[in-house]
Amino acid sequence: MSRGDIPRRALLGGAGALVAPCNARAQGKGPDGWPNGRSVSLVIPFTPGGGTDVVARILQEGFGESFGGNFVMEHKPGATATVGARHVARARPDGGTLLVGSNSALSQAPFAYRNLGYDPLADFTHVSLLYASAYLLVAHPRWGSFAQVIEAAKREPNKLSYGTWGVGSTAHMLMLDLCERTGVELLHVPFGGPAPALTEILAGRVDMMFTTFAPARGHVLDGRLAALGAPHEQRLAAVPKVPTMGELGLPEFLVSAWWCLAGPAGLPPPLAAALEQAVRDAIARPQAQRLAENFGLLPLPLGPQAMRARITRDLALNEVLMRKAGITPE
Repeated sequence: MSRGDIPRRALLGGAGALVAPCNARAQGKGPDGWPNGRSVSLVIPFTPGGGTDVVARILQEGFGESFGGNFVMEHKPGATATVGARHVARARPDGGTLLVGSNSALSQAPFAYRNLGYDPLADFTHVSLLYASAYLLVAHPRWGSFAQVIEAAKREPNKLSYGTWGVGSTAHMLMLDLCERTGVELLHVPFGGPAPALTEILAGRVDMMFTTFAPARGHVLDGRLAALGAPHEQRLAAVPKVPTMGELGLPEFLVSAWWCLAGPAGLPPPLAAALEQAVRDAIARPQAQRLAENFGLLPLPLGPQAMRARITRDLALNEVLMRKAGITPE
């Protein structure tokens, strides 16, 4: 396990549990007996160890109870989460392949890649939004404060580096916004996910990054990473000493990041409806609520209508942001 991975004991109390399929007590309780004894892939479009693993685990356990069968977490990282999203968009709409997706693939990547390979609205069955993501600006502990980082960056442009999980990702857009607001120039180092980027920060080879809270949580609480700020309106309950970006002199500096569940376009309506209800049941479980609180998962409106509305809204907003940042599709 790399140092950027989420501590598995914190999630489940046992080694290897993050990737173990969830075996329910009964089989085939979905429409027409779905999943009919098959394993269902919960595709995660990031490297292991990120916040999406926590979200997928909540679904994995809840779906096992709702439907029976095996729900297996399958990591397909790459190209700002588009590799995994494309895999699901092209899968058979039989319920065997589902996407635990995010805004990175569905509302940001369309402006970063010329040949995306899917349409975020037309090529998926939208089941539900899941959670919003808490974020932190973290750095190697040699950086003791946000002010120290900005001072050093102004003194030596493009010497300090920051990690992301790809061009046009939430982490990238946040840092571009930070650079514009503070007048600094930083070196962008993209990775396949938050965990490998955090590993490089822990080793001192990369200076900082905006990351979802889950993979950084243990490192921050143990002092291996310095948490410099949070792009939220209020301080996070799990790390109450970390100031908001507004408190650091950057008002209105806020993140808009979320997770969702989707299937390929054409998923049978009875199955889509059953999955929506199973999402509600999974999120309502006491264990899920504890995990959400511990790992900075924030509640969102559930259901397909809310999901489509959020994607549509964010596509319009991100088109403006990408153009302003000078990012053209690759």
